[in-house]
Amino acid sequence: MNDLPRVSLGHWPTPVHELARLSRAFGGPRVFIKRDDLSGLALGGNKTRKLEFLMADAISRNATTVITTGAIQSNHACQTAAAAARCGLRCILALAPGAPERAQGNLFLDRLFGAQIRWTGDRDPAQVMEELCAEERSAGRVPYVIPYGGSNAVGAAAYFYAMREFARQARELDLEFADVVVASSSGGTQAGLIAGAASLHLNTNVQGIAISDPAPVLAERLHTLANLTLQHLNIRAEVPPDAVLVNDAYLGAGYARVGSAEREAIETLARLEGLVVDPVYTGRALAGLIGMVKERHWKASDSVLFWHTGGTGALFAYTEELL
Repeated sequence: MNDLPRVSLGHWPTPVHELARLSRAFGGPRVFIKRDDLSGLALGGNKTRKLEFLMADAISRNATTVITTGAIQSNHACQTAAAAARCGLRCILALAPGAPERAQGNLFLDRLFGAQIRWTGDRDPAQVMEELCAEERSAGRVPYVIPYGGSNAVGAAAYFYAMREFARQARELDLEFADVVVASSSGGTQAGLIAGAASLHLNTNVQGIAISDPAPVLAERLHTLANLTLQHLNIRAEVPPDAVLVNDAYLGAGYARVGSAEREAIETLARLEGLVVDPVYTGRALAGLIGMVKERHWKASDSVLFWHTGGTGALFAYTEELL
């Protein structure tokens, strides 16, 4: 890890603790939570780990402006804006589709952190980012594009190391975890975890709960990115296709559409454990975990980890859908 360019943005390791009341409510397994929502940048989240490496890469290339894309309530866009502020760089966000009536949740934070926003409408965000790069170059600045979700080999490498961090914590707890359950969309977080598990020869599976794409599409993306991450790190290991696990049974009405499963998961965690998850990513992933518990996917004696990837800011833009 020390051989890769990196800037310090978060507080590590993030804690792991048991969700004892939730576990008892469903009759097992023992459910633990990894608190990357406490990573320390903005309101926390998984992108902080990725951005430590992505921002370092941008700085090493003498970038003056970082450009990325996402939806209106993008956690990635929000944390990128915060990271740019910390590093003294300009930040432009290409957000889809168009401006809402009010700047709530992460969009409010984007502006608070000083990011400029370009609305993409029905255009391809990649094309909009190319235009933004051209504009920055014409103004004498050096742009650096961060892909959607920070999900390339540079960003995913952060979760290779995060898996090693968690493996140490599991040893300290004297527990072997059957599965790590995590929200999976752009793929960088799960791909990095899979790569880390492969390099350590762990018996723990990394179970992705699909947020927006069907399993075959997401699984192919994850397999490719996990192996690219190992190559980026010069590690002689390979992730086989059967190590990529994706559950797409909880897609509901689609991306960022709150349904009964997300609502139940958010209320359950809040009322049993005093913790919050967002309706787009962690709420859907937790709904998947709860659904798998109800389906007896694990034995009551198993230990399972829910990797909390953040998203707190987005929660406040969905009050009408949740109450």
